[in-house]
Amino acid sequence: MTLLSLSAVAKRFSNGTQALRDLSFTVAPGEFVSLLGPSGCGKSTALRLAANLLAPDSGAITFPTGKPEIGFVFQEPTLMPWADALANARLPLDLQNAPRGQATDRAASALARVGLAGFERALPRELSGGMRMRVSLARALVARPKLLLLDEPFAALDEITRAQLGDDLLRLWREDGLTILFVTHSVSESAFLSQRVLVMTPRPGTITADIALDTDLARTRDGRLSPATIEAQRAISAALNGAGALV
Repeated sequence: MTLLSLSAVAKRFSNGTQALRDLSFTVAPGEFVSLLGPSGCGKSTALRLAANLLAPDSGAITFPTGKPEIGFVFQEPTLMPWADALANARLPLDLQNAPRGQATDRAASALARVGLAGFERALPRELSGGMRMRVSLARALVARPKLLLLDEPFAALDEITRAQLGDDLLRLWREDGLTILFVTHSVSESAFLSQRVLVMTPRPGTITADIALDTDLARTRDGRLSPATIEAQRAISAALNGAGALV
């Protein structure tokens, strides 16, 4: 069964940059898939196409089982600076004109699930970088998506916070039965988090390797340095090197 399918997708921007060429891959319901490649290879463009934030020049983007509710987490938290964490997390429901009381309850619950219970009234300037990203994640979850798209959300964070948020993302994936498409340029992050890693070539980006990882991999904090994880990193690095896609 396929939730998301991209077939022979191409995208050229108005400045002449050919971002993607013949990009094809599928994502099954419940999968955690990473898009990995060097900066500028079109990873973020692919994610925006999947979210219908951009239109392809050619090719097809389809949802064979019906278009799911989609949540999107950007590289930057993009929070409203004048609004507190609760209002920021509630935004998608406000845009849907959901009843205020119900929307507030769901936003508070989403914040609690990402570790921000008690910070509902905090403004973005009062939160750390990791906490602002948690608000962004709560905002993506509040509409109860089936497909969660994440565009290098942890790239600007310190290693400890990045690991914590990765652990939290895995927990949410399991608890909610999410399908996740995760953009990264970190070999170690993709090896630990993903069930599959799609390796992209330098621009114009296309898929050069589709690497299935051990589904029994211990995706716990101790598992980050397990032999299975290290072996997965080697396989992913070899695919990157073979494509000339050094990161």
